[in-house]
Amino acid sequence: MAALTFVSRPRFLRRAVGVLFRPCAALRYLGTEQGSAAFKSRTVKLGAPPGAKCYSGSVSGPGAELQVHYLEAESAGIVVFGINRPQSKNAISKNLVEMMTEAIETMKCDKNVRTVILRSEVPGIFCAGDLPMPTIAVLDGAALGGGLEMALACDIRVAATSAKMGLVETKLAIIPGAGGTQRLPRIVGVSLAKELIFSGRVLDGIEAKAVGLVSHTVEQNETGDAAYHRALSLAKEFLPQGPIAVRLAKLAINRGIEVDLKTGLAIEEACYAQVIPTKDRIEGLNAFKEKRLPRYTGE
Repeated sequence: MAALTFVSRPRFLRRAVGVLFRPCAALRYLGTEQGSAAFKSRTVKLGAPPGAKCYSGSVSGPGAELQVHYLEAESAGIVVFGINRPQSKNAISKNLVEMMTEAIETMKCDKNVRTVILRSEVPGIFCAGDLPMPTIAVLDGAALGGGLEMALACDIRVAATSAKMGLVETKLAIIPGAGGTQRLPRIVGVSLAKELIFSGRVLDGIEAKAVGLVSHTVEQNETGDAAYHRALSLAKEFLPQGPIAVRLAKLAINRGIEVDLKTGLAIEEACYAQVIPTKDRIEGLNAFKEKRLPRYTGE
């Protein structure tokens, strides 16, 4: 993945991260509604790699700032958000945030989207986000400042050994302002998070894996997209599972980690109760009895 270096904090960056956590009304039905067609109906189909449909948010042609790839065949259900602002090293613009917001709101309510991968279309530069379904941030290059903060909002981070990442804001006499001071301690621990933020230290992929900042590290390849391929492989592991169950598991974990154990168990119980009446649960039981693979529909 390419690199995102962004260390100032305009309001639209906070909006870019904040919008990711507004619940979709359909989530209360746990994926039983299709997403709005507003985003897709206004997109332009572009030339795409084999096995993918490529859509561009609002700008036609390969130069679009946000490209949304709907993968097909064995990867159906995986959507790839590609940030494409090579001239500014993927710095976050107001237009990009608006496009991301629209795309994210659509994805939140789309039961057919099982996993979202966030990567860069620009070699060496990163930008990312989060949704109700599993999200994977791909770090094939540099993710500094706001770039890392957006990756921290994802469920899983995959990095190439050559990737560079850090919250470097203190070097410019500011602090991380898009979630870094809150999410980094929850991921690597309070003491280490303080050390990394106070020093503005930049870690490579190997160091990031050692401290738990990323879940997987892979050797970079000649095309510079080794982390993306590892993320795609990981996303495929999620595809066969019940999509409603996966979303509710994510919800239970995210909400439960912020409260005491007793409250967390109550949250888990409430989420568990919501999978009981689903068609997918019945399909899972029938598939088990009939010794066949389940065919989940997200209902």
